[in-house]
Amino acid sequence: MAEISQTETPDPGPITQLVQANSSTRALNVLGDRWTLMILYLAFQRVHRFEEFQSRIGLARSLLIDRLRRLQKVGILEKVRYQERPAREEYHLSKMGLDLYGVALTIIRWEKRWFYDPANPAHQLKHSCGKTFTPEFRCGHCGELVSPRDVYVRDGPGVGVEPSPPPRAQRRSIVPVGSLNQGNPMLDRAFQVLGDRWTSHVIASAFLGRRRFNDIQNALGVAPNILSDRLSRLVDLGVLRKVLYQDRPERWEYRLTDVGRDLYPLIAELNHWGDRWLATEKGPPLITYHRTCGHVLEPKLTCDQCGEEATVFNVTPA
Repeated sequence: MAEISQTETPDPGPITQLVQANSSTRALNVLGDRWTLMILYLAFQRVHRFEEFQSRIGLARSLLIDRLRRLQKVGILEKVRYQERPAREEYHLSKMGLDLYGVALTIIRWEKRWFYDPANPAHQLKHSCGKTFTPEFRCGHCGELVSPRDVYVRDGPGVGVEPSPPPRAQRRSIVPVGSLNQGNPMLDRAFQVLGDRWTSHVIASAFLGRRRFNDIQNALGVAPNILSDRLSRLVDLGVLRKVLYQDRPERWEYRLTDVGRDLYPLIAELNHWGDRWLATEKGPPLITYHRTCGHVLEPKLTCDQCGEEATVFNVTPA
């Protein structure tokens, strides 16, 4: 497959601005990139070797090397030698990486619920009960289904501020997302929504009740022009809707649509993973509680056919 031509535009956001500490934000700083998400999706499909990643994604060699190195540096992937002469290595998910399976399942769940394509193998999952299923998001304590209205957030021991992540080159493909992986359909709509750091940050911020431009900008430390672009994109994708809250002068706020609210399980899983792997010594910045049972929310994904938990060890492609 021909390599994809890329251009680079520096992300001009502030470098030293302090922003509110947030585990989902930390997670998205690591994962909020289209190529990274594609690599992780394929890693959970048991793709291990560089050549297969490249042929399945169609990504330029230099960019693939960069993303694999980033995932190694964080600790999500680890190299395993499979041949001595000549020395050859492949990429395996570490314990930290395997713990992202809940994130992967919630991405598939969201796309399957709103953009289902029976011809797309990425939308077909089989549980160990033997049935094709859609994951359900539940509380690990009481077993009830959880929606964003069923939870509330309080400050945790790690509450505070931290430096906004430094700007980085934002690589954009010159071809539509859907044509990146011809013959290997993945999760195109999900990658459009989540495969950009600032776009995914805006979604996570919306679940903390931030609706107005200034509130979002101050919380994320993002440049105004970038925020305007990402808000417009999310409105176009049907994740947010603009609501007029002041006439003179006109002022708008951005509210989650039904499609957007259904991303909550993903944000909750990102937050849970960030609490576990990216928290400081003080602990998690924010703690989410389940209103129904009063416990700290422990995300649990289950099979909608048998009700049993869905994990990396009992789910396979259908």
